[in-house]
Amino acid sequence: MKTKKQQEDKETKTRKKIRRKNIKYKHNMADANKFTEDAYEQALIALFRDELFYSYELGYDVERDYKEPFYRADLETMMRRLNADSPAEAVTEGIRQVTSINEGALLPNNEKFTHWMQNGIEVKYRAKSGEERSTLLRLIDYEHPEENLFKVVNQWRVEEYKNKRCDMVVFVNGLPLVVVELKSATSEDVSTEDAFKQIRNYQQSIPSLFTYNAFNVISDMSETRAGTITAEFERYMEWKTVDGKYESTLVADYRTFFLGIFQKERLLDILKNFICFDKREGKTGKILAAYHQYFAVGKALQRTKTAVEGNGKIGVFWHTQGSGKSLSMVFYAHQLIQRMPEVTIVVVTDRKDLDNQLFGQFCRCKDFLRQEPQNARSREDLGNLLRGRKSGGIFFTTIQKFEEGDTALSTRRNIIVMTDEAHRSQYGDEHWDVQSQTMKKGFSQKMREALPGASFIGFTGTPISDRDRDTEEVFGNYIDVYDMSQAVDDGATRPVYYESRVVNIDLDEDTLKMLNDEFDHLSDEGATDEQIKKAKQEHSRLEVLLGDDHTIDTLVRDIIDHYEQNRANLLTGKAMIVALTRTIAIKIYRKMLALRPTWTEKVKVVMSSSNQDPDDWAGIIGGEQYKKDLARKFKDDDDPMKIAIVRDMWLTGFDVPSLATMYVYKPMSGHNLMQAIARVNRVFQMKPKDGSTEPGEKKEGGLIVDYVGIAQALKAAMQQYTNRDRRRFGDPDIAKTALLKWKEELEICRDLLHGFDYSAFFEGDNAKRASLILGGVNFLSSPAKLTQKKNFMEHSATLHNATTLCRSLLSEKEKMEHCYMDAVRVMMVKLSQKGKISTHEINQRISDLLRQSVKTDGVINLFGDRQVEFSLFDEAFIHEIKNMKERNLAVEMLTKLMKEKIRQQQKTNVTQSDLFSDMLSRSLSNYLKGLLTNEEVIEELLKMAEQMKKAEKEGGDLGLTTEEKAFYDALSTPEGVRQAYTDEEFKALTKELTEVLHRNRTIDWNRKESARAKMRVMVKRLLKKYKYPPKDAEKALETVMRQCDHWADNEDNVEP
Repeated sequence: MKTKKQQEDKETKTRKKIRRKNIKYKHNMADANKFTEDAYEQALIALFRDELFYSYELGYDVERDYKEPFYRADLETMMRRLNADSPAEAVTEGIRQVTSINEGALLPNNEKFTHWMQNGIEVKYRAKSGEERSTLLRLIDYEHPEENLFKVVNQWRVEEYKNKRCDMVVFVNGLPLVVVELKSATSEDVSTEDAFKQIRNYQQSIPSLFTYNAFNVISDMSETRAGTITAEFERYMEWKTVDGKYESTLVADYRTFFLGIFQKERLLDILKNFICFDKREGKTGKILAAYHQYFAVGKALQRTKTAVEGNGKIGVFWHTQGSGKSLSMVFYAHQLIQRMPEVTIVVVTDRKDLDNQLFGQFCRCKDFLRQEPQNARSREDLGNLLRGRKSGGIFFTTIQKFEEGDTALSTRRNIIVMTDEAHRSQYGDEHWDVQSQTMKKGFSQKMREALPGASFIGFTGTPISDRDRDTEEVFGNYIDVYDMSQAVDDGATRPVYYESRVVNIDLDEDTLKMLNDEFDHLSDEGATDEQIKKAKQEHSRLEVLLGDDHTIDTLVRDIIDHYEQNRANLLTGKAMIVALTRTIAIKIYRKMLALRPTWTEKVKVVMSSSNQDPDDWAGIIGGEQYKKDLARKFKDDDDPMKIAIVRDMWLTGFDVPSLATMYVYKPMSGHNLMQAIARVNRVFQMKPKDGSTEPGEKKEGGLIVDYVGIAQALKAAMQQYTNRDRRRFGDPDIAKTALLKWKEELEICRDLLHGFDYSAFFEGDNAKRASLILGGVNFLSSPAKLTQKKNFMEHSATLHNATTLCRSLLSEKEKMEHCYMDAVRVMMVKLSQKGKISTHEINQRISDLLRQSVKTDGVINLFGDRQVEFSLFDEAFIHEIKNMKERNLAVEMLTKLMKEKIRQQQKTNVTQSDLFSDMLSRSLSNYLKGLLTNEEVIEELLKMAEQMKKAEKEGGDLGLTTEEKAFYDALSTPEGVRQAYTDEEFKALTKELTEVLHRNRTIDWNRKESARAKMRVMVKRLLKKYKYPPKDAEKALETVMRQCDHWADNEDNVEP
């Protein structure tokens, strides 16, 4: 039995433990019924500890050097344990190198560490004999996950350029590999985007922590995403499955995410095999595999082992275009090399440009692959490369090279053939070739004869069609299917929409019939290079008709009109024109410059050159380096090159995420068509404008503008897709999709504005329009319309997104009405965001909208000519507020400014913050209940602003610093206390209190119970020394300690 004292000691320890863990929550009593960020943090700790079986520690309890971002004690222990067979001096040197890597820039440091993490660190040491030796030390034991130390720590503090505390950090063997940033699940003011910004802020303030970072996690419970140190927000991805089955939910819950990634064995697999660096054009990007890539590669590896020992058919890997197929091939090749080091990999493409693009992707990841890819120049060269070694190697070739001979290049069974866009190149049983008048073998048969012992896997971004008879014969059945629907739902790609403008170029019946015949021919014959060449010879007259000068003139005028009116100001304004032939491409280019002479840098032709080209084409087409320069310029969002005219180049494997528009003047069908239109399905978000807090515009979808009637070919191609793909994307005509959605959303917005007449917006001048925009905001800002306002924000945003797709189908009046809805929404967004109100920014944003829709010039002034931010202490602003006729809007603006001021005060003077927060809450509550009119609440808010101004001035009048004034107010909290002292006595108490607190603070003092207790004792002694009234001392003490907490947090630059 325990003694009474033992029981009391245990209870005391328990109370202290509970109190310590809840210190940071003590200010949230008003939120007790909400699931706060702190509660979410505790829920995740429980998940890691109780379900994933990680160790757990509270960061405040770890005695350590805060300048070290790693957990040194764990790191040293685990390094010695995992490398027990290595000499102690070698391990000591390894620890020294790992813990002193922070020299130079973050990204190269992180890349170096990632290499060590995945492959071990080679260290040199001097043996007892004096001889210099080297050994490879492990940071992680990937073969035996149970031998590693997995730990989650919350409130992990790091001191560098600034002092920061991270919500949670996941450690493996003392290495801080994952930073988790959380936001409140119940607050409408914050989101995962705020968490992302905070991570970016941390990377600037404490880069040493991110030297060891594998990836980051941002979560507000409803949305959880992972991304690397180089990823933009839109590339942070969800993890939607625990076991590899694709989920149907649009958003995965947080448990799926954390259980899906952080199972110990899986986390180690991701760390070693699914993180790599992609280096292109002087830029390095760190890549983390998405969940669909991770599980699909795992399935492919399982099938590979079976196929190598069996029939050689690994299967087909179908992941829709734009979802990272090339990187999936890299991850698969990496794993083959790791798990089956004896294999030789042959990567086969069916076109030179695809070969170059995929080869480039592998070369950019050569450090991850740990092998240098080689490009076979011919069939003979490939044979020499294969015969020159018995294992290993990554060799690239095109399938056409297999046609150059009949003998086997290698009979080895340890060859894995990875074929890109399998279906396109796999047509071909033995057939009669008209041109040579002989029986000819198909490419697939020739490839199998050349490599009879190999195993084959096909990668494709489009489904295998019913006509691809021998695809299954070569590869086997599907390994994994990641369709368009899942990719769009996951945010991996954007949907593609279609707009027909065939009628706009007035083609005659004969030409239309020939176009139909061309589509039929493509459908019947397939699309090998030889068959395409034959089709063009048979239909050369179609080129004559589509290349007619009058037709080209009509086409180019329509493209220019459509582009300038609807697409030029969308995102970065990038567009692609696909021409039937090289001659037509040149004609389009010349006509475009004839109509727009200033577009010499805006529009370029991208196509290969030929010896038969006319001399005057050379300056337009250029050489190989010129085409590389054009590729760089087109990928640069800020470059003046906006329009690329192509025939075949850039239609496969060429990614420009901001590209949103493709003008099609070339018959295409099947996978060729689907590959081409996928150029516009990439995810993209504009960067915020300088100084703006508003997120950048997101790409809603890609638009295909059709001038040759591809609609039926598009529908036919979709028949090979999954059932849900056919339902969702089978008919992407904007007239039947985006336009219907636009009309529906406009009606909802009209209904929400019912009772406010904005009809004069269509005819008025800018001054009138400005008045109506303010009036609309004022109308929706009524306290009786809170739900209407929220609904309007949501539906007007959806209306805006639909407009980006179907704008060309709208009348001028419809465009103006959309502009009005957009302007009202934008202003309400600006007023609801944190931070100061920039009138210049609001005026500029609304002016941009008007210029695009109303074609008006100049800047609209919603708030006169004011160029500075509104301020509660600005006499001109106060005068303006008093005279505003939009009284609801005046309340909104005053409330926003008040909240912002109180939020700032909370960091420096908790007493004043509490006082004015209570006053504001009471006033707004009475206003919303109808107990105060907008006139009365404005009067109260203005009086409050005057009190705030007076309170701020008071500190200066008393000769107190900001900190001293905060403690002065804290000590004045009990009513009547201030009158018990002279001014000088009370100021002396305040100054001495501030001095004592300054002198005795220690790192994280307000998070450690012993330090807090010591601080409380000192405050009590000081109050006693100055004969502070005993009955009021406890209240004053609590207020002082609260002020100390805010003071400490603000001083340490801890993010809210």
